[in-house]
Amino acid sequence: MDVRPTNDSKTDERRHHRAPFSLSGDWPSSAGYRWFLPFRIATYVLIFGAAVIWMGLPDTIRPLFIGYSIITLGMALGVTFSRRRSIGPVEPTLVWLHFLVEIAMVSAVVLSTGNVNSPFLGLFILTIVSAALVCELVGTLVVASAVSTGYVLAVWIGLSRSVDFNVPALKSILALEGTVSYSMLLHIFMFYLVALISGILAHRLRAQDRKLADTSLALKRARLETDDILRHLNSGLLTIDHTGSIIYFNRTAERILGYGEEQVRGLPCTRVFSERMPELSRCLCDGIERGVEHPRREFEIINCYGRSVPIGVSTSILRDEDGSVRGVIGIFSDLTAAKDLEEKMRAADRLAAVGELSASIAHEIRNPLAAISGSVEVLKRDLELSGQNDRLMDLIVKESHRLSRILTDFLTYSRIGRTSYARVELCHLVGEVLQLARNHQAYNADVEIVFESREVCVYVVGDDDLIRQLLMNLVINACESLTGRQGRVGVKITRRTSSVVLDVSDTGPGIAPQTLARIFEPFYSTKKQGTGLGLAIVHRICSMLKLDIQVESAPGVGTTFHVEFPLHGHADNGVLSGVSSSQAVIG
Repeated sequence: MDVRPTNDSKTDERRHHRAPFSLSGDWPSSAGYRWFLPFRIATYVLIFGAAVIWMGLPDTIRPLFIGYSIITLGMALGVTFSRRRSIGPVEPTLVWLHFLVEIAMVSAVVLSTGNVNSPFLGLFILTIVSAALVCELVGTLVVASAVSTGYVLAVWIGLSRSVDFNVPALKSILALEGTVSYSMLLHIFMFYLVALISGILAHRLRAQDRKLADTSLALKRARLETDDILRHLNSGLLTIDHTGSIIYFNRTAERILGYGEEQVRGLPCTRVFSERMPELSRCLCDGIERGVEHPRREFEIINCYGRSVPIGVSTSILRDEDGSVRGVIGIFSDLTAAKDLEEKMRAADRLAAVGELSASIAHEIRNPLAAISGSVEVLKRDLELSGQNDRLMDLIVKESHRLSRILTDFLTYSRIGRTSYARVELCHLVGEVLQLARNHQAYNADVEIVFESREVCVYVVGDDDLIRQLLMNLVINACESLTGRQGRVGVKITRRTSSVVLDVSDTGPGIAPQTLARIFEPFYSTKKQGTGLGLAIVHRICSMLKLDIQVESAPGVGTTFHVEFPLHGHADNGVLSGVSSSQAVIG
C-alpha cells in the first residue's frame, strides 16, 4: 500500500497557507462548512418563522424579510449543489455574493424598521458569524467592514430625510445628538469585536478539525497497514473472541486450513474445526476456558484434499485491562517442508555414520578375508572332495566372494570425500557406462538398454569418476530390477536453460510407497543378493556434488531416477544441423 505523502503534503501546505480572503480550503472535511449550512438554515427558520409570521410585521416591511429569508435559504442550497456537482470556483463566488446581497437586504431592513433604533440590527451579527465560519480572520474583518458600511449608509439615508441632503454624510452624522452618535459607534465597535472573536474561534475550530482529520487519516493508514501486514504474513493467523467465535482469518490460514475467511468468520471454532482438525480447536479453546497458552505445539490436521499436514501452533491470550480473557490469537505454519528437511538431515547423519564405520572396519576385515578366500580356493583345487564336503567348500568360496563384494562397496562408500570439479562431457560418459553395463553379470539378453539425447555433446560440472560411478550404480540397479524378465532400461538426457537432467528408468516391478522412503538408506535392500549400498552410494555422490535427485515409482509401472546436473556448456554442433535426436540401442 502506497502511503507516500506527495499529494497530501501539497494539500496540507495549501490548507495551512490560504490567502486571507479565501474560504476555508477543503470544505468536504472542514468544520466551517459543517457549521455554515445548519447555521444559515436556522437563520432562515428564525427570520421567516418568527419575524414574518409570529411578529405580524406590516405589509410594507414583510416582503423585505421574506426576500432575506429566501436569499439565505437559496444561497445555502446553491452552495450545497455546487459542492455535490464539484463545480469548483462557483462555490466561493456564491458565498461572497451571498454576503453582499445579505448585507444589502439587512441594511434595507434596518432602514425600514427604525434606523439607529431598529430591533433587527442583530441580523448584521448573523452575517458576520456566518463569514467567520467559512473565511479566514482577515476575510471576516472585511465582512465586518462591509456590514459597518451598510449600517452607516442605512443610517445616513434614513437621516437624510430629516436633514439637508446636500450636507455631506459625515457632517450629518456628526451633527446628530450625542446618544445617537454613541449608539452608532457602539454598534460598529460591536461588529468588529464579534468579527474578531468569531474569527479567532472559527480559526481554532478549523485547526482542531484539520488536526482531527490528519489524526483520523493517520489512524486509518495505520489500520490499513496493520491489516495488510497481518493478511500477507507467511504464517497462518486467526483470532477468536471470548465466546470462541472466529473474528480474524488471514490468507495463509485460508491456504493451510482450507477454509475461506467469509465462510468461518463469526462461527464457533469448535464447530468449524471439529471434523478435520479437533486438536486445533482444543488448543484455541484452552486459552478461553482454562487460560492456558501454548508456546509451541505440533500435531497433524487433515486439509481440504484429505491429506495429513503437520503444523506447528502457538497461542497467546488477549486480556482486558481488568485481566479477563478477551480472546485468543493462534499463529501456525505448515511444517511439511521442515519435516522433509529434518528427515534428510537424519538420513545424512546415518550415511555419515556408516561411512565412518566402513572406513574403520575395512582394513580389519579385508586382509584376513583375502587370506581365507585364497586358502579355501587352494584347498578346493588340491583336495579331492565329494558329496557334502564339496558342497560346503563351494559354499565357503561363494560366501567369501559375496563378503568381498560387500567389503568393496564399503570401501567405495567410505572413499567418497572431497571432489574436484571439472567439465565433464555427459553423453560420452553415458555411452561408456552402458558398454560396461552390457558386460555386467546383472545384464541379460532380454533387457534392452536405450540412450536418448537431443544433444551429441553436453558438458556439465562435476567429478568424472564420481559421475561415472553414479551412472553405473543406477544402470546396474535398473538391470537388476529386470532379473528373470524382459524389459527396457532407458537413459535420457534433457538440456534445460542452466541445467541438464539425466533420467534412468526401467520397466521393472516398481517400488512400493513404504519402501520408496528407505531406498537410500545403507544396508536396506529388497534383493536377495543385494548389499544395500548401491543406492546409498548414489545418494552420497549426489550430496557431495550438490546434485538434485528425485525418484518416481509405482508398483507394476517401473521406476525412474531424475538427476539434475549444473550445465557447464556444450560443444559446437553446427555440423549436426538437421539431426533432432540421437539414439543408441544396446542389447
